[in-house]
Parts: sequence; structure tokens; C-alpha cells
Amino acid sequence: MTEAPTPHPLPHENETFKNCTIFQPKINSFGVWENQASLSQIFTYSIPLLEIQILLVLSITHLIYTILKPLGITFFASQMMAGMILGPAMLGKIEGFYDKVFNQELGLDTIDNAAFFGFGIFLFLMGVKMDLKMAFRTTRRATVIGVSSFLSPFVVGLIVFEAYKLPHQSTGLKTEHLLGITIESLTGFSVIAWLLSELKILNSEIGRLALSSSSISTLTSIVLIYVISISEYWSIVSPSFVVLHAGQMVFFVLFIFLVLRPLMIRIIKETPEGRPIKDVHIALVMIFYLGCCVFTAYHNDSALYGAFIFGLAVPDGPPLGSALVEKFECFVNGVFLPLFVTTSTMRVKPNMMFEDPSTLTFYVVFSVSTFLAKFISCSVASFWRMMPLKESLAFSLIMCSKGIVELSYFSTFRDNKIFSDATFSMLVIGVLVNATIIPVLVKLLYDPVSRKVAASEKRSLMQLKPDSELRILASIHGPEHVLALIDVLDITCPTKDSPNVVYALHLIELVGRDSPVFIDHNENQSTGSFENIIAFNRYEKNNRGLVKVNTFTSISPHKLMHEDICSLALDKQTSFVFLPFHRKWSLDGSVEVENNVIRNLNCNVLDRPPCSVGILVDRRSKPLKSSSYSIGMLFLGGKDDREALTLAKRMARDPRVKLTVIRISSGRGYDSLLDWDTMLDAEILKDIKQNDVINGHNITYIEQVSKHGPQTANIIRSLVGDYDLIIVGRRYGVDSLQTTGLSEWSEFPELGVMGDILSSTDLDCRAIVLVVQQHYVDVYKH
Repeated sequence: MTEAPTPHPLPHENETFKNCTIFQPKINSFGVWENQASLSQIFTYSIPLLEIQILLVLSITHLIYTILKPLGITFFASQMMAGMILGPAMLGKIEGFYDKVFNQELGLDTIDNAAFFGFGIFLFLMGVKMDLKMAFRTTRRATVIGVSSFLSPFVVGLIVFEAYKLPHQSTGLKTEHLLGITIESLTGFSVIAWLLSELKILNSEIGRLALSSSSISTLTSIVLIYVISISEYWSIVSPSFVVLHAGQMVFFVLFIFLVLRPLMIRIIKETPEGRPIKDVHIALVMIFYLGCCVFTAYHNDSALYGAFIFGLAVPDGPPLGSALVEKFECFVNGVFLPLFVTTSTMRVKPNMMFEDPSTLTFYVVFSVSTFLAKFISCSVASFWRMMPLKESLAFSLIMCSKGIVELSYFSTFRDNKIFSDATFSMLVIGVLVNATIIPVLVKLLYDPVSRKVAASEKRSLMQLKPDSELRILASIHGPEHVLALIDVLDITCPTKDSPNVVYALHLIELVGRDSPVFIDHNENQSTGSFENIIAFNRYEKNNRGLVKVNTFTSISPHKLMHEDICSLALDKQTSFVFLPFHRKWSLDGSVEVENNVIRNLNCNVLDRPPCSVGILVDRRSKPLKSSSYSIGMLFLGGKDDREALTLAKRMARDPRVKLTVIRISSGRGYDSLLDWDTMLDAEILKDIKQNDVINGHNITYIEQVSKHGPQTANIIRSLVGDYDLIIVGRRYGVDSLQTTGLSEWSEFPELGVMGDILSSTDLDCRAIVLVVQQHYVDVYKH
């Protein structure tokens, strides 16, 4: 009996195909309202998992930075340390934790894509902020340093490469070594700009030199890295493919700079001056950005190349470049960039570094050799140009610094299988060591303003000889500050024996670019900023032979503007700095504008003054009369009041000026308060107590008695309407009977008690108020 045949599982005996369909992962959960047996179910949804990963990365990064910041560790180094902690070396060993939070199927790919997307925008913004013209208008000194800083480590690296090359070395290993040498030799412009900003020396002398030199090095290295990376295709694919690929990239670059850039320039021209770029134009630029990324990715290159090259084509600065930076930089730098740095460092596998001792030896030797070659070449080039030794060493360390640019190259080449995991791990750990040590060393070696201030002598009006020239630095932020400064300078009474030398500095906030700019208008007058300080040149012409004006413009970050003021004042050896107050009053006496950037700048200058400083508060409702000026000087005593009185007496030499010195005393008499300050006060007041015209100067002396703060405030209220200009000393931190209780109500400590009262909205004052602080040197010799 034969067995019956097995029936076919499908009717009609059709062919059967096996199809596997991968469903999209679950995107988001219902949160706390979802009925789940365990909280661990949250890790099966991509969006909640990404949020947990971002929170974890940012928390660990900021915790490390908070702990290590006092030691000088930078935020970038803290991000890399967070990656090492979350990576296989530490928390990665906890199997349950790593499988849940960074599992390969869901968690790691999601955060990688988010980090890569954010880093693409970062590179685009880096290109926007990079001043491409700087590479073509740098000085010979910067060009020599930029070229030597790249070629010297590259040549040394090639020598090490030849020394360690094996007889039958594969093409892939040769390419890996050559790319490693090239990346180690480059000096990333954005890395240098970020480090200088972190150390607050972006607008210093070596800061500007480092930016100029790194722009040369960056452009040179980009071309060389691209050539080496596509050369691999010459032997693997075909020479025709390389030629076609290079032609496509040349066409891509020409299209960006000859078509897209003129289009963006046209958008800028169509935008009214002072008005922001339209949102539709911002969206159009971002579409161009995404298109460039897609083009380079489609043609077998990283999308990051397209992002950076298109960023270079975007006109930097306002209105377009600054608008792009303002809209995207905060979120990208605050969230996406830490994700990229941390996730890139998480791929480091320290145990793989020791699997091949010969490879480890090669990378250690070539890393140390290229570092020393770059350091020595930069030191020789800068020291040979008469830079002090400490500054030369600090500058060389800055040029040797590594950061996000090198890390991005290493990550890209690892993802493209050009770098092995062992090579990647060794190079990234080298970046971490570099980014940790170099900022600390630079900070120890170089602090430009503190060094100059500590080495400078006391410079104040009281130190000047009677017939010496008066050097003044007048800083302005806008046209509204010019008139008051000119009016006050006009009554400082310059003479042929005692002329005025005025250095007018126009301060502009740096937005939409990385490179600060310092312009000497005596050498270069082709800039729009010149319109805002042309009144100073007219002031010089009106006082020909008595006044010499030098005009400058500084474009720098608002946090570093005070460095420009201090450096220029120290370099020019000025005795007095005029600063505008941060408030602007309207005609009816109300506050129209309040700029906290200016206020922070004034406080920074007062904390570390290069010479005596005066803050000018313009509360006038009408300009000063040119025929006569009435000046009131409120004198309580102390260093600042004596400096203020010295300036008032200089103004009183002008026949148009009538000076009234109001001495507010405690009524106790000098005998009960006999100290050095009291004797100095009595000495400086001696020649004006005659209440008459002295030596042809119209000076009146009045003495008022005040036994407490409210009485002093009443005296001030009764006098403010009588004068065009009121001068007071700052007297910050000085307690006296006349000001008892007033400091508790002080709104602006930078003006002192008296200046604060005179700038209060409760006081109906329509005069210019000048608050004077004398220069102190001994405070900074520590």
C-alpha cells in the first residue's frame, strides 16, 4: 500500500516567496498615561529615548565642566570626557545600561543622525562666520606662519611615515597614515577662533595673528585632504572616475560662488538698511544649504563638505550672516554640538589601541613629532618677528591646538571605513589630551591686559605736569554718544603748550563672523564706520594746532570690547578714558533706551582701568551754548574727587567756563579727621577758596554741611538746575557721614553714590553728568 502524497500548503500550487518587512520603530509613547507593565518600555520609543540620551549627555557634560572649570578645562574637553565616560571604557561596560540607552538597533542610530544633522548646520555656520577674504589679505607675517605651521609638521610626518613604512604595506593603510598626518598638520580656523574666545583673547594681538594664520592653513589643508581622499579612487576604481569626480566638484564650487553668492548679495541689497532679513530669504538660504549637502553626498563625498563650502559663500556679518548665526547658533552649539562631540568620542575603544604595538608606536611618534614641528616653527617665526618669548610660546600653543574640526575628520573617515577603530581611538585620545592641556598653558602664559596694566605706571590727570599734553581715549557706540563727548572735549581747554591728543574709538559688536576687526582710520578710511566718528575730525579742524585726533573702529564680541579700550589706552599711554552711559534719555526726561552691553563694558573697564576713567551721562534736552558754560563740581573728598577737581580746574582755564566747586563737608572740622586724604583734600582746595576770579579763571567756592545721606541728596536736588555740566567723583566703596544710607538705594554702583543720584529718573536733571574714577595701579600687582 503506497502512502498518499502530501498536499501542497497553498491552493493551486503557486510558488511561495518569503518577504521580510521591517516596520518603522514606534516614534512616541503616551507618556505617564500609557498603561505599561514596566517603565523600561519607554526605551522602545525613539523620541523619548532620544530625549533621555540628550538629557544624559548634557547632564554629564555640564557636571564635568562645572567641576573642572576652575582648573581651566574647557567646555569642549568636558564634552569629550563625557563621551569617554559614556563609551565602552566606563559605562559601556555595564551591559544592561548600554543595551537599554544606546542599543544599536534604535538608540545609537537615532542620536547619531541627530548629532550629524546638527553638526552639518554647525559647519555651515562656521563657513558663514569665517572671513574668506582674510586668507587673501593677510600680512606677509601671517602668511609665512600659516604656511609654515602646515608644511613643517606635514614634512616631518612624511619622514616618520617613510621611516615606519612596511615593505608590503596596503594602499588602504598608506591612505590612512597620510590622512592622519595631514589632519594632524592642519590648524582649524574655527578651533582657533573658539579657543581664543574661550580664553577671552580673541581681539588681542596674538589672537588676530592666530586667526589670520589659521585661515591660510585651513584653506591649504582642505584642498590637500580632498586630494588625498579621492586619490584612493585612482587605484581602486579608475582614473576616469577621479577626473569626473574632480570636475563635478569644481563645477559645484563655481556654481555656488558665481550663482548662489550673487543671489544672496542681491537679497542683502534689497533689504532696507537697519531692517532684518525676511524669513522667506532665511528659508531660501537653508534650502540652498540642504541642496548642497545632498549634492556632495550623492557624488560620494560627505555632506559636510557641501555644508562648509556653501557657508563660505554666504556673505558674513549683518544682515544675512548675522541673522543666520543668531537664529541657529545658540541651539546648535547648546544641544547638537555636544551630542556630536560626545557620541563621536563614545566610539573610542581604548583596548583596541594595544592590539598592534607597531601601529601604536607609529601614531605616538608621528603625533609627538608633528606637534613639536608645528610648535617650533611657529615659535621661531613669531619670535623672529620680535614677539616677546612668553607671547611667542603662547601663540605657538594656540596654533597647535586641536578641536572639533579634527574630531569631525576622524569620525568621518572612521564611518567611511578609511580609519580603523584602533587608529580612530588613538587619534581622538590625542585630541582630548591636546584640548585639555593647551588652554591651561596658554592662560598661564598670556593675559595681555593684566600684563600691560601690571607693568604700567599710574596715569591720571593729577600726575600730569602743568604744560604736558593731555591724551584722551573717547569711546563711542553710536551717533547719540558723539555730541556730548565733543562738547565736553571742547571745554578741556587745550593750548599750544598743553595740547589734547584724542583717540576716538568706535566700538561695534561682532555678529555673524568669527574674525574681529581693528581699523586705524588714519591709514584706511574706506569703511562705513567712519561716518559715525567724522565729527571728531571736524573737532580737530575747529581746533587746529591745539587738538590732534586719531580715529579707530573695533569690531569685536561684546564680552571683549573692554579689552580693546584697555589695550588701546595702554598702547597710547592715555591719561583719561571717556565712556558713554548705557542709558539714553528722551527730550521729556524719560529713559528712551537702556543698553546692558554698554553697562557691562563700563563695569569691566572700571574693574581693571588702564588710566583714569570718566562715565558721561547725557541728560540734556538741548545742546550746550557755545558762548558760556556753567560747571558744577561736587566735592566730598578722596582720590576720585581730587581727580575730578583736577579736570574741572583744567576746564576752568577756558574763558567761557564758569566753575563752581561745592564742598559738602560733615561739619566736624578738619582737626577731628586729620589723615593723609584730608590733608590732600585741603591742599587741592587751597587755591580756590578765595571765592573770586583766580589767575583769570572764573571759579567760585561754596561749602555746604551735611550730616547724613538724605541731607546730601537734598543739596544735590537744589543745585542740579543751575549747571550745564556736573562733575563728581565715583568714590565707590568709600563710606562717609555725608552719604550714610544712600548706598543702600544705589541702582548703578558703577556711578558711585553721587553719580547714581544724578542719573536717577526721580531727579529732574537736564545737564551732562561726568563721574570720574582715578587710576589705581597697586590693586593689580598681584
